Amino acid sequence: MHPLRTYRIETERLVIRCYKLEDAPAFLESIATSKEHLLPYMAWAESQPTSLEERIDFLRIAIANYHLGKDAMMAIWDKTETIFIGSTGYHDRVKGNATEIGCWIDARQAGKGYATEAVAALTKVAFEIEGWDRVEIHHVPENEVSAKVPLKLGYTCEATLKLRLPMQGGPGDEMIWSIFRQEFEKLPIKKLPVKAFDAIGREISLGNHHWLTEKGKDNR
Repeated sequence: MHPLRTYRIETERLVIRCYKLEDAPAFLESIATSKEHLLPYMAWAESQPTSLEERIDFLRIAIANYHLGKDAMMAIWDKTETIFIGSTGYHDRVKGNATEIGCWIDARQAGKGYATEAVAALTKVAFEIEGWDRVEIHHVPENEVSAKVPLKLGYTCEATLKLRLPMQGGPGDEMIWSIFRQEFEKLPIKKLPVKAFDAIGREISLGNHHWLTEKGKDNR
């Protein structure tokens, strides 16, 4: 995955941005509150840091990886940045000029459409700013709530792979959803009102691909 140009995304209700170390207390509290909610579908919740200092160290690595383009974890906040909603981001687990979007929502904020809003915004930014040709979403089939998000946004379920995801008690099946650039161009989410900003707070014009062709050097 290449280093992201986008560091902050604003939607109608959300601020989605690169983590900051000062997010650690809210992040830690959210994981603790939501752990039982997440564990049936996301085995990684079991091994999450349980102390504030461990969470700070965890975020140091996450932020460094974001800058280096190794992975891109992003915090989801409400528009005032006082209520932690969840976590999302672009992950470098798929091959080709593509990315995988992951997302989880604090158990107390579930059922409000935040996951759909966040994933829609990341999908738009993935194509219109970051220049990927394909975006994927992966989850276990048992997570029916997660399945509703890509379905609603126009993703296609390509396959269910057997015993591919690490889960409690052993590997679980993995549903893979995808959307390609040519499909995105025809979908309603292309018109989603979104603002995006770079690392120093400059607004990036969505739908303008000058980022991808500047000096003719960027062919990602």
